[in-house]
Amino acid sequence: MSQNLDLFPIGNCTASALIDRAGRYVWACAPRVDGDPFFSALLGGKDPGAPDACGLWSIEVEGAVETLQGYLRNTAILRTEIRNADGAAVEIIDFSPRYRHLGRQYRPLAFVRIVRPLRGAPRIRIRLRPMMNYGERPCYTTAGSNHIRYVGEEVTLRLTTDAPVSHIIAERAFRLEEPIGLFLGPDEGLDAEVSTTAARMLRETTDYWRGWVRTLTVPLEWQEAVIRAAITLKLCAYEETGAIVAALTTSLPEHNAAPGAGRNWDYRYCWLRDAYYVVQALNRLGAADMLENYLVYLRNLVDQASRGDMNPSGAPAAQPELPGMAYAGTPNGKAGHVQPVYGVGLEPVLTEWIAPHLPGYRGIGPVRVGNQAHEHLQHDVYGQIVLSTVQAFFDERLLRPANVDDFRALEPIGERAFELHDKPDASLWEFRGREAVHTYSSVMCWAACDRLGNAAAKLGLADRADYWNGRAAQVRETIERRAWNEAEGRFAATFEGDGLDASLLQMVDVRFLPADDPRMQATMAAVEHGLRRGPYMLRYAIPDDFGLPETAFNFCTFWLIEALHLSGRTDEARTLFEEMLGRRTAAGLLSEDITLDGRELWGNYPQTYSLVGLINCANLLSKSWQSIR
Repeated sequence: MSQNLDLFPIGNCTASALIDRAGRYVWACAPRVDGDPFFSALLGGKDPGAPDACGLWSIEVEGAVETLQGYLRNTAILRTEIRNADGAAVEIIDFSPRYRHLGRQYRPLAFVRIVRPLRGAPRIRIRLRPMMNYGERPCYTTAGSNHIRYVGEEVTLRLTTDAPVSHIIAERAFRLEEPIGLFLGPDEGLDAEVSTTAARMLRETTDYWRGWVRTLTVPLEWQEAVIRAAITLKLCAYEETGAIVAALTTSLPEHNAAPGAGRNWDYRYCWLRDAYYVVQALNRLGAADMLENYLVYLRNLVDQASRGDMNPSGAPAAQPELPGMAYAGTPNGKAGHVQPVYGVGLEPVLTEWIAPHLPGYRGIGPVRVGNQAHEHLQHDVYGQIVLSTVQAFFDERLLRPANVDDFRALEPIGERAFELHDKPDASLWEFRGREAVHTYSSVMCWAACDRLGNAAAKLGLADRADYWNGRAAQVRETIERRAWNEAEGRFAATFEGDGLDASLLQMVDVRFLPADDPRMQATMAAVEHGLRRGPYMLRYAIPDDFGLPETAFNFCTFWLIEALHLSGRTDEARTLFEEMLGRRTAAGLLSEDITLDGRELWGNYPQTYSLVGLINCANLLSKSWQSIR
């Protein structure tokens, strides 16, 4: 089967889609990134090129022999050129419109395709086969003289075009003698000429993306890779609320496995941990807009949490399925309690269920909707909320700097961090079948208290600064005493434990310990020795709920690169970084996991963690701009 993760994302922070190397839309959800997949061929279990494949939007060129693809420079606009055996060629431009219009940002749930003959008059065939209810059946259709309506359960989209509508309905091949425009968007009339409108949208969307990229502060080296990662991280934002999703997909498995193996998840939600790493990386590039939008999301969440109102929908929380797990359970209503993950609209209940009509990527199901992690206790999230927010107390660029009221709203979050710093949880890796007091979670609780002390001092609240610095000192003492394994001479993954976890490398990033601290150097050496497999890093090397991990975790390899540099092994770090750059897809992106031989990417895509790692390492390792000035 030819299906792989060599996919190009497009989007506008409302709509998003993945386009394969043949120029086919194989994944797009509506009305939101976590909605019903309008295009679901990615999880359809068969080659999207098969005659009976569904859930796709293809523009096929008869006699095609060569396809060239790439983004227009510094944009999220994809260009695909398809050439046939007769020398004719077709150009397809794909994008979601985004630009200023009538004083506000125009970013509809819409996809635009501009199809142009470059040479000759090739015959093309348009197959537009959206599905509803997670692949259960095709959308219902109605048609007019210049449009086709595709009626799904959650949303109706309308295709407006100057191509012959009957050709599209019948999937009939026809000569492409002049450019055509296709606008698939809201179910409303387009009161303008299609191709002219599409061309204007293309110009204005190009200007938007290139203008945004010009605001970034990029490293001297690897600029193209960093810019592509930054644009893609922005595509993972749901701008209406400020949420940032972990990936655009669900249920792409962590490795090649038999159907039903179960090691796959729905990542189309906002993990506070992932979002923290995203805004941290983009802050290093100067992208203040992403921080500000996410802070709106966080302030709403903190407001709800501070009132103990984290189930505004009134829906009952699902019950834990596994005994002994650290679930939210009754603390849901406690002031300051925060889940690790929410919907992009701040929905707290993400009940996990199996979509029966989609076989899964390469037939490797199940396809999951929702995520059980919303029930977990993962105590590191308190630190990530404060770490994401604290910059707003110091950054004079922001339209809305944080104030005393914001600080007061954060204090219940800090109190929960202090209360839970030595309590068991599911860890950042979301173990579903066991719990422990995880060092990473405790370090993040320390960070919450420590940064609240910094914020209080900035606001001139000396008594609160003393209070939170005292709390931070208490948590630090606990970690240094209980996470330190004297026999091994290093920190352990859990209190009173001896295991290893790649997240121990983050103790430097959050400034718990400097890299040159002998305890940290010993810990970094142990993590590398125990978890490195060739160039790549595992998260952990023990069985989890589904057995032993069979692939490396890309984000952890970037953590290793940082550790190598901080240990004085910069040449080795640069070599490994170049190795990771060589494993990107044609779009310049990474998924969550990679096989230990480096030959294939697995896991949800594009994965924000992995792109964050790329940006962070490029900034860390690049030569200075001063070296060429």
